[in-house]
Amino acid sequence: MITDCAMRRLLTSPGGAGYARADACPGLPGGMLKWQANGPGPQRRNRATGSRRSAAGFSLIETVMVVAIAGVMLAISLPIATNIYQGYHLSAASSAIAGAVQSTRYQALMVGCLYTLTLTSGTTTYQVAAQAVSGAPPACATAFTNVGGAIPWSTSGDISMNAGAATTSLVLTFSPNGTVTATGGLSPCTNGVGCLVLSNAKTTNTIYVSGVGNVTVTSP
Repeated sequence: MITDCAMRRLLTSPGGAGYARADACPGLPGGMLKWQANGPGPQRRNRATGSRRSAAGFSLIETVMVVAIAGVMLAISLPIATNIYQGYHLSAASSAIAGAVQSTRYQALMVGCLYTLTLTSGTTTYQVAAQAVSGAPPACATAFTNVGGAIPWSTSGDISMNAGAATTSLVLTFSPNGTVTATGGLSPCTNGVGCLVLSNAKTTNTIYVSGVGNVTVTSP
């Protein structure tokens, strides 16, 4: 039985937790007396229980499911990303060769001597050579001298030129009047004087060089 004294002790207990010392009132046994009514004490215990449940984290099944979904997404996206990179490498190699053709033709026009541009797929490089100007009055030499060293048209390692063709090297000769002739390369070349095919094993670009130095790049 809870006396008036015990009731007052419960109501004035620190923090309103619903507990009071029973031996503080005469006629009651020692120990703690618990107030059973709804109050802030049980509410605090519920919040503590929720915190412990949140701190437990994800279950093993949930973790395995997340890892499995991430693995599936990676397996789907990796081939797509690889194709994008390979396509970029193919486009960059085509642009490099087209730029080399235009630049070499411009040098022949400006200097007034023959220039050559040699493309060799075995090394994925091109080499520019020219008839050196010497003497007085200046005259073009009959022999060709390399202009600088070989320049790579691709460094990615996944691009090949004229794969499977009997002739893999293409030599373009640029005249001071702007015309272009070619030897080697892909044969037959129906849309220009010089043709070559670049491939990344999945996609190909065909490069056509016309008799006046225009460059056209086509994809299947």
